[in-house]
Amino acid sequence: MRLIQFRPEGIYCVPGKFFIDPWLPVDIALITHGHADHARWGMKKYLCHHFTVPILRSRISPDIQVQGISYDENIKVNDVQVSFHPAGHIIGSAQIRLEYKGRIVVISGDYKLQNDGLSTPFDPVKCHEYVSESTFGLPIYQWKSVERQNEELANWVVHNQSYHKTSVFVGYSLGKAQRIMKAVEDTGPLYVHYSIHKLNQAYESVGIKLPKYEVLDFREDVKHVNQGIVIVPPALVDSNAIRKIPNMAYAICSGWMTVRGARRWRSADAGFAISDHADWNDLLTAIKLSEAEKVYVTHGQTAVFSKYLNEIGIASEEVKTEFGEEDDEIVSAKVEGNVV
Repeated sequence: MRLIQFRPEGIYCVPGKFFIDPWLPVDIALITHGHADHARWGMKKYLCHHFTVPILRSRISPDIQVQGISYDENIKVNDVQVSFHPAGHIIGSAQIRLEYKGRIVVISGDYKLQNDGLSTPFDPVKCHEYVSESTFGLPIYQWKSVERQNEELANWVVHNQSYHKTSVFVGYSLGKAQRIMKAVEDTGPLYVHYSIHKLNQAYESVGIKLPKYEVLDFREDVKHVNQGIVIVPPALVDSNAIRKIPNMAYAICSGWMTVRGARRWRSADAGFAISDHADWNDLLTAIKLSEAEKVYVTHGQTAVFSKYLNEIGIASEEVKTEFGEEDDEIVSAKVEGNVV
């Protein structure tokens, strides 16, 4: 019996009779993290890391049936030994380890090896089979250090202030926004969109301290933010709300900025290649650390990355998923809509 199957609903654990990150309603859903392309509405029961519980209640419904467990805690689900291990992607993100009759499979979800100071750092898990994303599975994607990324954001704010401009950062409301806040907290007053504030509350509810900020109400006059720092979700780009901000310069924070550039994507003033996903080198590092005999590649550059793994002697297979060619930011805008 195979331990996992790839079904229309998502990744299915056969002996456990549950799904991991399903995109269609099922009875039992194990969730790797709270992003919209992994944690969907409609499941009868959710199982996730403790830190992800408030995120699911905030984004899906406060009334969902959800159980939280700690990292490295072992539980049995229909005779399958299940444990969650740090993925380093965002708060509460986990690689899910399944063990049945001596066979071990790890579903990594989304992950990164860089330590952003907010997420529990990635912890490699050895297994027989490893399911890996490949969002940035091309050699061109190689991130600068977190320290260098933070320095570039702060320097851009200071540069804008010298021209009396307001610095507006566009970043996904869960994970990216909080990293931006931390990077620029000492450069000026911080303002965030309400959707970011809601998720900040989830961070603070589990004891993660964030920089001081104010919630910006775009239904009112926002001239008071002049020369400050504003962080908004991608859904607000090109909206009337963002145009209300006086004398602004805005920057896109996304791994895609490596190749697309700032001015070529929605005419932004700047672009910073900051991602909560592993880059090319770290994808390879994580897979090698798993010591897996077989790797299933999902999301993003699946064909190219799987082909490369086979060429270097790591047996690999490409797996199609519903959001295979997209990243968290694009999916969030589709799933959640353009809400101001």
